Amino acid sequence: MKKTISLLSLFLIVAQGLFAQQKPKYIFFLIGDGMGLNQINLTEVFLAAQEDRNTVFPLVFSTFPYASFATSYSLSHGVTDSAAGGTALAVGKKTKNGVLAMDSTGKIAYKSIAYAAKEAGLKVGITTSVSIDHATPASFYAKQPNRGRYYEIGLDLAASNFDFFAGSGFLSPDKNSENKSVPSLFPKFKEAGYTLAYGLSEYNTIKEKSDRIILMNIKGSDKESLKYAIDQEPSDLTLEQITASAIESLTKNNEDGFFLMVEGGKIDWASHANDATTTIREMLDFNKAVKQAYKFYKQHPNETLIIVTADHETGGIAIGNGSSRLQTKILAHQQVSQGELSRRIAKLRAERKTASWEELKAVLDDNLGLFSKVKVQEEDEQLLRDIYQKSFVEHEEETSKSLYAIDDKIASEAVKILNRAGSISWASGNHSAAYIPVFAIGVGAERFSHKMDNTDIPKKLADIAGFKIEQ
Repeated sequence: MKKTISLLSLFLIVAQGLFAQQKPKYIFFLIGDGMGLNQINLTEVFLAAQEDRNTVFPLVFSTFPYASFATSYSLSHGVTDSAAGGTALAVGKKTKNGVLAMDSTGKIAYKSIAYAAKEAGLKVGITTSVSIDHATPASFYAKQPNRGRYYEIGLDLAASNFDFFAGSGFLSPDKNSENKSVPSLFPKFKEAGYTLAYGLSEYNTIKEKSDRIILMNIKGSDKESLKYAIDQEPSDLTLEQITASAIESLTKNNEDGFFLMVEGGKIDWASHANDATTTIREMLDFNKAVKQAYKFYKQHPNETLIIVTADHETGGIAIGNGSSRLQTKILAHQQVSQGELSRRIAKLRAERKTASWEELKAVLDDNLGLFSKVKVQEEDEQLLRDIYQKSFVEHEEETSKSLYAIDDKIASEAVKILNRAGSISWASGNHSAAYIPVFAIGVGAERFSHKMDNTDIPKKLADIAGFKIEQ
């Protein structure tokens, strides 16, 4: 009997040791830029409201077995920017706002979790719904004292030796940080072994014969970002397609595993504009990307780790602005983003400089549901009429500026009216110091079950995967 117990104990010890040493072969690090807990909650409440349910319909990642939250302050400020927030997630160290993967002096470079994964023999992919050289994705492959050094960030990409990049494009491919003309980045990417694919069709033609790929919007499209999900046409490149393409490319002829970072970058942009419905649609778009990772996880449950988090929250969004009864259902009447609505108003102004108030009302009705589907208070209608008078009658066009857009004043005020009617309020048009959410599933996910600092996320990931990121 004693011998039996001894052998059983030995077996358990060995088994526990093997389990403890298990490492993920496939790692997904998904970041909702600007995604706070209330962006998630609003989306889940909105989905339920469409079926007149007083509950929440969960996004795929909020069903993950491990969930927590983390602080997001930077080394220099209580409210981080995306460079410092991205750096914290990428390298496990805090820096001052504006700096990418370096110390606050901009002199000491840090190694990111992506470089650590590459050193460990994994393929690496960095993807986003905005420009590839934007702060959050750049934190994983670039080392720059200022996030605005877009050309130099592109040079860091060419030297990274990573396997897959994707996003809308590059902001400054032929001018450096001193605004001087310099040799284009695109030949340099090709010299580094990358095949450039403009759009999904081009990607599909080159994917079998190319080991390193940079996937971008089709030529002539916006290089700053993919279109907002709410504005996309069937032919537009999407974050879901990018994620699926990245998985496909990183698994091709690869038995060693991969690390893939995916950023839903325009959650932040929509929240900067205080555009609630567009924020919801960006959240759902990000959720589609997470579903691609989750689909892969279900095929490889014992080899995969998925982490979903954010670099910061944007806007200080609140669900409920007075009444105990939420009216989020009516947000679905919005058919386009605030930016697209601005373009449609501008088109009306260009085509009919003396367009009547009734014609403008029709545009707001068609695109936001105001007046016919959503009641507009008398004082709100008067506000819109006053702006109309200046814009269409007196021809003094007014604008509303957010971090990533300059929109028509009529459009921004009309969206505010819909937000208020839909039970939504905002604290600001900038980032907040709110906690960031953390969700995890798969190998080592149990490590993400307690409150932490944002720098703890890559440290825990490195420990689970056996990577070395400490400088």
